[in-house]
Amino acid sequence: MFSYLGKDEKRRKNQDIYENVTEGLKNIYKQKLLPLEKEYNFHDFHSPALDDPDFDAKPLVMLVGQYSTGKTTFIRYLLEQDFPGIRIGPEPTTDRFIAVMHADSDGVIPGNALVVDPKKQFRPLSKFGNAFLNRFQCSGTNSQVLKGISIVDTPGILSGEKQRTDRGYDFIGVLEWFAERVDRILLLFDAHKLDISDEFRRSIESLRGHDDKIRIVLNKADMVDHQQLMRVYGALMWSLGKVLGTPEVARVYIGSFWDQPLRYDINRRLFEAEEQDLFADLQSLPRNAALRKLNDLIKRARLAKVHAYIMSALKKEMPSMFGKENKKKELIKNLDTIYATLQREHQISPGDFPDIKKMQELLVNHDFSKFRALDLKLLERVDKMLAEDIAKLMAMVPHEEAISKNEGSDKNGTAKIQTIEGGAFDNVMNSKTPFMYKGGEGINAGVGEIEWIVAKDRYKYDAIFDTLNPIDGKVSGSAAKGEMIKSKLPNNVLGKIWKLSDVDKDGMLDADEFALAMHLMNIKLDGNDLPGELPVHLIPPSKRGF
Repeated sequence: MFSYLGKDEKRRKNQDIYENVTEGLKNIYKQKLLPLEKEYNFHDFHSPALDDPDFDAKPLVMLVGQYSTGKTTFIRYLLEQDFPGIRIGPEPTTDRFIAVMHADSDGVIPGNALVVDPKKQFRPLSKFGNAFLNRFQCSGTNSQVLKGISIVDTPGILSGEKQRTDRGYDFIGVLEWFAERVDRILLLFDAHKLDISDEFRRSIESLRGHDDKIRIVLNKADMVDHQQLMRVYGALMWSLGKVLGTPEVARVYIGSFWDQPLRYDINRRLFEAEEQDLFADLQSLPRNAALRKLNDLIKRARLAKVHAYIMSALKKEMPSMFGKENKKKELIKNLDTIYATLQREHQISPGDFPDIKKMQELLVNHDFSKFRALDLKLLERVDKMLAEDIAKLMAMVPHEEAISKNEGSDKNGTAKIQTIEGGAFDNVMNSKTPFMYKGGEGINAGVGEIEWIVAKDRYKYDAIFDTLNPIDGKVSGSAAKGEMIKSKLPNNVLGKIWKLSDVDKDGMLDADEFALAMHLMNIKLDGNDLPGELPVHLIPPSKRGF
């Protein structure tokens, strides 16, 4: 009887784990991955243990760039308001890491107080010492945008003689810590100065392994004309190709992200399209937050497994009595041989191994004889987590997204943010005004006008309609097809135009419907997209009842 009760208790506990994706991630990390990390000193070599705020936190966006590339101005542009501690200027103004987060009232929390706050995810940053914490703060402000995301502003990366001045803390180490935890990294470049300084190169190299999070923003692009912009873009791609060391370069967004008049407005259409794409990318962050956390946990688990193999292999090679120090030096020097052996024995991909130089530097300060031998049970537990628990949580993600869309909150009543609202997002993504993206052109031409927009060219369309020998004021599908294929549009596009134009669904087109079909064909020929459904302002006045 008691054993049955124990099984029932265990079953109930397992159900609790998977109440939602975030809770599931917390539980499987603490129960299955954390023991492996502790056993093999993972936190000394890679990243600190994860706490609850790491799983609960809003999506985080980090801005990285040389000084005066417009990082702080970009944040102000998104929020459409100032935040505490904001300083903007052509000189290196931002001298600290600033986490811009939502708060009911404006205020600044200094770094030392911030890292002891159990509700924030910054506690592990205390390892970088007072020199860093004096240069770290959280700026809280009441912005609608910050209900969906938090933003990290970084100090402008220096060039020339200035970059040789020691900051007093491990700047690259801090960047790496943030890169591991943020959802998006925006690398900002100034269209006027594309030189990549040594410190900026090291900063970009420290972001390797997080290529999926990196987006490039070529800011201040209105300061050059279209011919110069083409050359600047080419030079940027060449420079980035060399620094990132990959044949493919991350997506580059071109624009001018501030609220001042454009100096050269010849590229206005390009800037609007690029801004739409960048904002759509940022809008996806709250929706994909659970998937990103899942992805990062899988990456962490794979690294922890490889780390366990490395530690146990080093332990196995150590002598039991004499010559430990010499053997340690030999093992560190020949670490690449150990990597190759493990790769063959356990079928591990070369990309899963940690950077060999960094590993050699860290190993110098450790006593190899204190490393643990390989514990197969811990590894099996992690393998089972990857095979079963992660799969269960993956299956829950679409269901959880659907619930939060419909109900707007989770089981605890916490609001689930699916999109980012407020600030520049309202005006760029959702604005129903003549100044919205592609407002007053293409399918949006004629919105809000009293006269039917198609009527402006009606005389041309009616002349063509009369040549098709209409019967009882209508032309058949075959007659209309003969005229429509003259546009050289593909059949699937013409089929879509036919469905949109045949408003009363009688298989024929009257004069109004034919004029509408010609108008839609011209919209497509001008390079604009067709809608899935016919907008209200394009419905012929005679068909408004259908």
